[in-house]
Amino acid sequence: MLIEVRHIHKRFGPVHANDDISLTFPHGRIVGILGENGAGKSTLMKILSGYQSFDSGEILIDGQPVDYRGPLAAIAHGVGMLQQDPLDVAAFTVLENFVYGMPGGLRIPRRAARRRLAELTERLGFALDPEMPIAQLSIGQRQQLEIVRLLALGVKALILDEPTTGISAEQKAILFDALRQLAEHDQMTILLVSHKLEDVIALCHEVAVLRAGRLVGCRAMPATTSELVTMMFGQELPPVDRQSADVSAAPNVLTLDRLHLRGKRVTVADLSLQVKAGEVIGLAGLDGSGQELLLRACAGLLKPLHGRVIVGGEDLTGHPYRDFLRRGVAFSAAGRLEEGLIAGLTLTEHIALVTETGTLVDWERARRRTSDQIARYNVRGRPDSPVETLSGGNQQRLLMALMAEQPVLMALEQPTRGLDVDSSRWIWQQLLARRERGAAILFSSSELDELVTYSHRILVFYAGRVYPVDAARTTIDELGRLIGGHLDGA
Repeated sequence: MLIEVRHIHKRFGPVHANDDISLTFPHGRIVGILGENGAGKSTLMKILSGYQSFDSGEILIDGQPVDYRGPLAAIAHGVGMLQQDPLDVAAFTVLENFVYGMPGGLRIPRRAARRRLAELTERLGFALDPEMPIAQLSIGQRQQLEIVRLLALGVKALILDEPTTGISAEQKAILFDALRQLAEHDQMTILLVSHKLEDVIALCHEVAVLRAGRLVGCRAMPATTSELVTMMFGQELPPVDRQSADVSAAPNVLTLDRLHLRGKRVTVADLSLQVKAGEVIGLAGLDGSGQELLLRACAGLLKPLHGRVIVGGEDLTGHPYRDFLRRGVAFSAAGRLEEGLIAGLTLTEHIALVTETGTLVDWERARRRTSDQIARYNVRGRPDSPVETLSGGNQQRLLMALMAEQPVLMALEQPTRGLDVDSSRWIWQQLLARRERGAAILFSSSELDELVTYSHRILVFYAGRVYPVDAARTTIDELGRLIGGHLDGA
């Protein structure tokens, strides 16, 4: 199947997200879609997969113009998209999710559906138990399920949005082998949106690079990381030095005393930890290994089963989130729109929520503050822009603008999730500026180089157990082995 997009334009108010983009995607190829956050790559892929309408232009499949609206119509034309967070139903089993959305739906004979599921998973090297509840699957397994479901629906072009975020090295290898098979053996078109340039280099046959809504170039692979970075940003980026600071004499800002935490899939038991002012501690592990339990307990969003949480000398165990805020704890969730921001509200309304303390809002003052923060944090948006119209990187910049200037402790879930290398560096500049003023940082990340570069200490979470690692004495490869369960040397 040959896919073409011609002269695609898409605007969100004054933002020209896609500006006259024309591309051809041949079958049997894996194409990387690259660009900094806000470059327009996700918008273009959502247009191609029916999740987003376009203002003008056309889409052609095998030379014929198509006019579909909605993802089901796109799937009917053979184009399907795997979202960064797979679209499944948590209350269903693997088999029920597999048939959900198919003609006939849950009335499809279970035996035939089970047989088809087994055929696809075996061919691609996936391992999925048909009766397993979705809530018990890892992110990687949920991705595998979504891929076989789309294949069963007849998809011939598969779009993947940041598919390696939060999955293990083993799951990534399985995914890449499956994608290569689909491209080479099945002659499918595979489009990969990723900010991880090492994944693009390892997998893609060619890349298309967007910048500020426009197509700036295409090139065949192989290419080096520096060459791709130059295409994306117009210049090479200097290396980042590892963080090093002696915080041994600094006061404790957080003490965890024999903490027991319980989540949906894992329990963390008997965890004790002291965090000093100005210290950066990275939390490593596969998604759902317990890192989020610790971060939320440190912010009063999860009540421990046992143990104590002491912030600045005050025992806040069992206290609500507002008491942690009062003591200077800032929390940032991985789900920017799900928990961090409020879809439907403008940037001004978000700023007003955290700055206006009276019963009446001074909207003129709130707009001035918003304009100041937009300029200071380089947010690509206007005071009246709905927050959901911002790219992921600009949403993260807005979250930084909303965060207290001088917190005591920052508990951050994947603060650079889905961000390009330049946006990630900018976020860390803001975080480290607060650290220089005495704030401690606890953060989780699936990016091993980020953990090694910015942490003084790293805590590796595996099956509910926690293993401390000296960041200055470890390597990315060693950290990867620890996360994968090779803990003999920990």
